[in-house]
Amino acid sequence: MTENSYSMAQGPKVWEKVPKRNPNFTGRNDLLTALRKSINTVTAVVAQPQALQGLGGVGKTQLAIEYAWQYRAHYEFVWWISADQPVLVPSALAAMGPALGLPPATGVEQATQAVLRTLESGTPYRSWLVIFDNAEEPEYIKDFIPRGPGHVLITSRNSRWSDHEPTIQVDVFERQESVDFLRKRLRGTVGEADADLIAEKLGDLPLALEQAGALLARTLMPVEEYVALLDEQTSRLLSLEKAPMYPQSMTAAWQLSVSQLEDRVPEAVEVLRCCAFFGPEPIPRDVFRRGGNRSVGPRLAPILSDPILLASALSNLERYALVKAEPNTRTLQVHRLNQALLRDETPEKERGEFRHEVHLLLAGSAPDNPDDTSKWASFEELAAHLRPSGLIDCVDPGVRKFALDLVRYMYVRGSYTQAQALLDEYIEKWTEKSGARHPNVLSARVHLGNVYRALALYDKAYDLDSVTWELMRESLRHDHADTIWATSSYAATLRGRGEFSRAREVDQEAVEAYERLHGEDDILTLRSRNNLAVDYALTSDYDQAREILQKVYRKVSVEENMGSRFFLQIWSNLNRAVRLSGRFQAAADMGEDLHTYGGTHLGEDHPNTLLAAKDYAISLRRTGQVGEAVELMRDTYKRLQRLYGDRHGDTMAAALGLSNALRAAGELEAAGQLAEEALLYYPSVFGDDHPFTHAVRINQALLLRLSGDVATARQMNQRALAGLTERVGRAHDYTVSCAVNLQNDLAALGEHDRARQLGEENYRAIRTHFSEDHYLSMICAANLSIDLRETGAAEEADRLHAETMKRFALHMGQDHPDSLAAASGLRIDTDFDPPPL
Repeated sequence: MTENSYSMAQGPKVWEKVPKRNPNFTGRNDLLTALRKSINTVTAVVAQPQALQGLGGVGKTQLAIEYAWQYRAHYEFVWWISADQPVLVPSALAAMGPALGLPPATGVEQATQAVLRTLESGTPYRSWLVIFDNAEEPEYIKDFIPRGPGHVLITSRNSRWSDHEPTIQVDVFERQESVDFLRKRLRGTVGEADADLIAEKLGDLPLALEQAGALLARTLMPVEEYVALLDEQTSRLLSLEKAPMYPQSMTAAWQLSVSQLEDRVPEAVEVLRCCAFFGPEPIPRDVFRRGGNRSVGPRLAPILSDPILLASALSNLERYALVKAEPNTRTLQVHRLNQALLRDETPEKERGEFRHEVHLLLAGSAPDNPDDTSKWASFEELAAHLRPSGLIDCVDPGVRKFALDLVRYMYVRGSYTQAQALLDEYIEKWTEKSGARHPNVLSARVHLGNVYRALALYDKAYDLDSVTWELMRESLRHDHADTIWATSSYAATLRGRGEFSRAREVDQEAVEAYERLHGEDDILTLRSRNNLAVDYALTSDYDQAREILQKVYRKVSVEENMGSRFFLQIWSNLNRAVRLSGRFQAAADMGEDLHTYGGTHLGEDHPNTLLAAKDYAISLRRTGQVGEAVELMRDTYKRLQRLYGDRHGDTMAAALGLSNALRAAGELEAAGQLAEEALLYYPSVFGDDHPFTHAVRINQALLLRLSGDVATARQMNQRALAGLTERVGRAHDYTVSCAVNLQNDLAALGEHDRARQLGEENYRAIRTHFSEDHYLSMICAANLSIDLRETGAAEEADRLHAETMKRFALHMGQDHPDSLAAASGLRIDTDFDPPPL
């Protein structure tokens, strides 16, 4: 059986979004053969993608379609992705999830990562083909290309793909291919000479030939008449000074189709011209309904206000094949080349009017709340049209609000890099048009500060937020909503820099301002209180943090419009406060529920879900469930590593969490390697004097002691204790934990007097900030009782040990690992798990 006959008999298990096979596909045999040979050769080694490069309209897409159909029997899984807009590629990849057997995920970024991992693993499908059609910029697509046992095919006009992947050049048809195509398309009704004449006029461009063939077949127009009309239209079009990348023959064929419709249904052409100023991606049909009802300019108002007239216009556009309608997704689409021709043919003044109408339609059809998970799909559809429509240049307040809502949506879904790129562009263009102190510019700066912090770029966030806060206080009222918002953002940046007490002061100011402006139950007030609770937790006041968070949780849990992300954030912060208060089992029970909630409502790879998973793993370890903790923390660490890379605060925290879990499991070598790697990044990400940078040395010093290097551990803990005392105070959780381990270092070196002295000092410090029932107090007391006994104070040691064991039994349970260690007279160590900032 030949390869082609085998193809006809077989088919892939998954065949998704691949366009219909072109029954008129002609020629290209040499390209198909070269492509098959090349893609097989390359994939035999590293499964590299194959790029098809050439001018728009030369048939790259048709070649890719034919390849998929002709060789479909060689694949189990085939998926087509329209890659015109890089912002939509993650969504297209995420849509593969169900077909790959992945669980449902709301977060696009996280679902995308899961799909890439699954394709690269070769399970459940090893022979797969993913086609990225019209992927113009390699830099925007290369990170989404799966590298595994399957094949990737890329079509693009950009010759720079050859710098990244093996490339096959696709040119216009050879003349004989053009003639053969036209004769096949017209079922032999034209002769060789007429077909040659048409091909000459159309420059052998496959897309133009297809359009010409369709027109001739539909109208039965004689070739002589077609050529005459083409010549007339060409003369007029040439006067418009078309860009050289669009052949004049192609524009003539397109204009002919539009002119015929304009004579019959002028309203349809008006809608078509409007569609030309959207992006080339599908246009949601509801844009015309929702946007038209809310806000639209005078050009489209008569059409959009009349649903019958609008329906007629769209129906005629589809009938003339000028738009592609997708009933299942309720979208319309106009080919990019056709859009470009329409824009070029529109007078400059009218172009501005059409663009502005599109801006109003997009803004008017957008959901109100980007934090509402249920509205994310609508934002995703609209995002594709932001840049192509020129919306960023619009100065309309409602349009700019939509632009800012769109980056907020990207931020809350976890697409931080995409949000940053847009905000950089907003700030540059809006500053040029409206000035650096314009409220829209200042708002964009606050959004950018949020993104910087999410990317762990704390120095950049501080440089931006500190200036923005001052500008807002000068340009707007101190009690203006945006000024208060900037105040909260500045406080968050202070947290990122380790200035926890100062952050608490600023957040307290924001809470009071929000309460005056909006009341106690407004979403902005509740968010601000959540931030304040985080500050209290970072200053070791866990009881106050828990009290604030419980009140916010009760309010948010009954309000459906506040968003799943915010609810999970509140719940996670409350769970962390419970754990840090010493209620480990309660935190583990909560942690399981909130981790499940995050996976269900946001997706397994959403940043907030991963933070919930990290906290749950810590609670499992604290309750003695070490094996489960190692497994969950390892998975979480890998996901964060893939999402952010190694040099991100959340990845580093997960690495330390995994190190702590491995240490508890007795895997000291692996734990030490992780801790050492993480410690390398902390100074560069947070700074040498950040509390986290000092505190992570607690973990490394502990591993050094357990590995036998007690002297180095002691030196490291001494430096860490000095640094933490200076930054956060002697009675802080981190400082107390460091002193506990330093006390154990001294005891291991036989310096029991000094160990006792430090233990007594630490015990006094603990009780100024924590109750005697807090787990740190109990650990410190248990260790101190050992040093008291070693230095001859046996009676005092017995009394303290007995009191401490009662507290362990009451608050930790007699079977808790720390309780068992204290009962056996063993020293108990502490460690550090960096919380989110």
